[in-house]
Amino acid sequence: VPTPAALPVPGLCCSTNTESPPLQCVLTGRWMNDLGSNMTIGAVNGEGNFAGSYHTAVTATTNEIRKSPLQGSQHHINQKSQPTFGFTVNWSFSDSITVFTGQCFVDEEGNEVLKTMWLLRSHEDNIKNDWKATR
Repeated sequence: VPTPAALPVPGLCCSTNTESPPLQCVLTGRWMNDLGSNMTIGAVNGEGNFAGSYHTAVTATTNEIRKSPLQGSQHHINQKSQPTFGFTVNWSFSDSITVFTGQCFVDEEGNEVLKTMWLLRSHEDNIKNDWKATR
């Protein structure tokens, strides 16, 4: 049974966007967490959809880590709000998929911070092993 990719922090991911101006919570840009994983989110279109890539710094598999594509969407917002969003990462180096959901906040110092929860699903060859495929 292949080992699924592990994500940076169990249940919570805090990242800081290094490209957008303070006091606005904009998903577009490059984000990095405290474990060194990073993601890049492209422009959010008029319908709230976006694409990008995720490069994890940690994994539970012995496969070489590779940058993986992501697709997601956020609620329509005005420029002063703190949007909720979700995205899916289709891991390029394992047979797993992870979904993230979260919200973009502006903290007391004016930094943009993503607070997320995630759920990883790995492939199983037999329905009897379904119980261990989701983390």
